[in-house]
Amino acid sequence: MSATAETYTKTFPISWEQLHRDSKALAWRLVDMQDWKGIVTITRGGLVPASIIARELEIRLVDTVCVSSYEGRDQGSSTILKSVDVDSEDWLLVDDLVDTGQTARLVRDMMPKAHFATVYAKPEGRPLVDTFITEVSQDTWILFPWDTESQFVQPIVDIKQGQP
Repeated sequence: MSATAETYTKTFPISWEQLHRDSKALAWRLVDMQDWKGIVTITRGGLVPASIIARELEIRLVDTVCVSSYEGRDQGSSTILKSVDVDSEDWLLVDDLVDTGQTARLVRDMMPKAHFATVYAKPEGRPLVDTFITEVSQDTWILFPWDTESQFVQPIVDIKQGQP
């Protein structure tokens, strides 16, 4: 399923501090699972969580798989811009979020043996992930700190009543 801006009726803002706490919590879940050879992170969203996890788990080998799937808040077809040549149970695959699972399926096909961990998961993509921290509803747009700036926000009741 492709998601469009109209699919999202709620927003969930994440601060830098919250993302750091949640990424560190993910590292705590992963620390005793095994000795990881390295991390492959999905760009761009997975870069920050992967950096935090790499630091917490003392992982020095970090690579990227580069996928383009969103145009603003619309999710179109996913395109692999850069792939990787590793596939082992000893590798950790990291992303910020699994949404519809479209990107996750592409990368899972590339690395079926890797352990897939995301900070946030939505119901449609959740079955593709091995470990995550927080589940949010499918109709929620997560506002990551790199996508936001300070501005006026309508009260929830106004949004619910369709007021501008």
